[in-house]
Amino acid sequence: MLCQECGKKQATLHFTKILNGEKTEFHICEACAREKGELIPGTPNGFSIHNLLSGLLDFEPSSGNNPLTPKAPPSRCEHCGLTYSQFSKIGRFGCSSCYKHFGEKLDPLFKRVHGSTLHTGKVPKRSGGLIKHKREIESLKKELLLRIENEEFEKAAQLRDEIRELEKKVAES
Repeated sequence: MLCQECGKKQATLHFTKILNGEKTEFHICEACAREKGELIPGTPNGFSIHNLLSGLLDFEPSSGNNPLTPKAPPSRCEHCGLTYSQFSKIGRFGCSSCYKHFGEKLDPLFKRVHGSTLHTGKVPKRSGGLIKHKREIESLKKELLLRIENEEFEKAAQLRDEIRELEKKVAES
């Protein structure tokens, strides 16, 4: 594919920009990218994954920012003294206490990056059946307790039977 700017050289950089839901793609050569001032991966002033993550870490959930309200001083981790702005620049926490201290700010970040704040992990194919059954049993037991609490005894009895069947399958494995 040829460069969309000069039309002479091979396009080596491919950018996709999404503004207000409108997707625009650019295919340009390295020389035209430098002229336009675009960041080129792999060059000293280029784009890095750290820059991407730093941009995401600057994300603050909307908290009704009122310009007349004085800003609170940055909160610090009680154990190591690291601030959230320092974390966003460095990309690493100073200690294990930082996870608890900055937890409120991390949940929206995880939701944006991963789509969820709950880590479910992967299940291996070979032993996956056993793990799936155990997870399903746990889930059914929680639901069973809720049904009993809500006095839905018929549904609770059905869940009890399902749990027993799954426990037999796990025991046979």
